[in-house]
Amino acid sequence: MIKETIIFALTSSVALTEKICKELDVPMGEIKVDHFADGEILVTPMETVRGRSVFLVQSTCSPVTEHLMEVLIAIDALKRASAAEINVIIPYYGYARQDRKAAAHQPITAKLVANLLQVAGADRIVTMDLHAAQIQGFFDIPIDDLTATPLLGHYFMKKDFPENELVVVSPDHGGATRARRLAEILNCPIAIVDKRRPRPNEVEAQSIIGDVKNKYAIVIDDICDTAGSLCAACNIVAEHGAKEVYAAITHGIFSKNAVELIEQSAIKELVMADTIPLSPEKKARTTKIVELSVADILAETIDAIQNHTSVSKVYDQYESRKLKDE
Repeated sequence: MIKETIIFALTSSVALTEKICKELDVPMGEIKVDHFADGEILVTPMETVRGRSVFLVQSTCSPVTEHLMEVLIAIDALKRASAAEINVIIPYYGYARQDRKAAAHQPITAKLVANLLQVAGADRIVTMDLHAAQIQGFFDIPIDDLTATPLLGHYFMKKDFPENELVVVSPDHGGATRARRLAEILNCPIAIVDKRRPRPNEVEAQSIIGDVKNKYAIVIDDICDTAGSLCAACNIVAEHGAKEVYAAITHGIFSKNAVELIEQSAIKELVMADTIPLSPEKKARTTKIVELSVADILAETIDAIQNHTSVSKVYDQYESRKLKDE
């Protein structure tokens, strides 16, 4: 690590940033975030950043707008304190599902957020598994969209499923590329759930393209919000004869009664990255959710950025190291 690097955590990603700093063997920077009675926010770095390369870590998860404002205010504070470079790591990019006009008169809020981050003064953005890859094109500054798929793949490799009895399932047609990526790691075929969505957060699963009968199925998605879509997909996979059904996601939002739906579903185990922290209250209500940390992926990415090496090689090194451990 370059000596002049400093890593700050805002309120939603303190635990993840602590793990990142431990991986890099550097102290976490001290920053103060105040929320006033009227809802205003004040962010103050408690140590000098003049001429230093700063990494700011914050998932813009619920409350999304509040966490986004923390990021924008922190960037402004760092810029005015003469930071040499401001790198913003957003493991979960809020508003990513508003990436296009799905109906007349609707905003493209994912683009608006990109504009806000750039105007505030961010020099680089690092995200994980953006809901829509084209969001990268909303930025006119460097952006690295990382993925948790190798991490999830390694976890399932350790389960040592019987050969030719494993299938990766996409819960919809749009996620087929993601499913293919995991299937290549696990060296198995894919299947696709053919479904329609009559209203937001409501899903009607209809049939499956591919073979899941008498197989161990892993249903992979990027986001689990209300869990309606994921549970519907997993239930129909079970109804089509799968031996066991697992779920793999990057971002666990788990709003409303999502945890209860997961507990009541055909899912045997749901494996998620820690891009969004799983609250102790939600942990206490589930026996099926397993958290994996993306801290080492983010730590290696920070190291690559600071030492001007290829970020894309982080995945080759990560995957090969994990496989070698086996």
